[in-house]
Amino acid sequence: MTYAIIKVAGKQYRVREGERLLVDRLREDDGATFAPTVLLVGGDGEPNLSPAEATVTAKVLGPVKGPKIRIGKYKKRTGYRRHTGFRASLTQIEIESIAGAKRSKAASKPKAEPEAKAKPKAEPKAKAEAPAQEERVKGMPAGYEELTIPQIKEAAPGWNRPMLAAALEYEQAHANRKGAIAALESAIGAKEGES
Repeated sequence: MTYAIIKVAGKQYRVREGERLLVDRLREDDGATFAPTVLLVGGDGEPNLSPAEATVTAKVLGPVKGPKIRIGKYKKRTGYRRHTGFRASLTQIEIESIAGAKRSKAASKPKAEPEAKAKPKAEPKAKAEAPAQEERVKGMPAGYEELTIPQIKEAAPGWNRPMLAAALEYEQAHANRKGAIAALESAIGAKEGES
């Protein structure tokens, strides 16, 4: 297992093996080993949401003080000023091991099945690409199928009337992109206005 989400002293932490972290003060002695509550285990595919099957072992390294927080109070025009500080009492722990129940062979078989299903899906795509090349409208600008709407708007005024008509025919039959159709129709209208 790669990682686990544990609950220690009412707070949740995402941990890995060998990781050290600071938690709120614990009552355990230095060097003591304990098993925190496991909420989730994951990392090798899908997360394991059954915490009864997983265990995490943590070792107490010792008490630690948190960073100093300075607190200042002030009231204007009265001379009232108070300064105090605070350092949280923490405990440093180290995650020794994360162990989960081993999955059965039946659980690992579904992973092999999607791979087998993925191969047949790749074959129809190859068959679908061949008819797409045959369906290409004659007189259409080269590489038109890959153009985006802004690129079509930019390039359309430079195309001649048969290219614009072929591109419009393709859009209405296949892609049906409203922005591209509008750009092509306005370019055709501009060509008619020039004539």
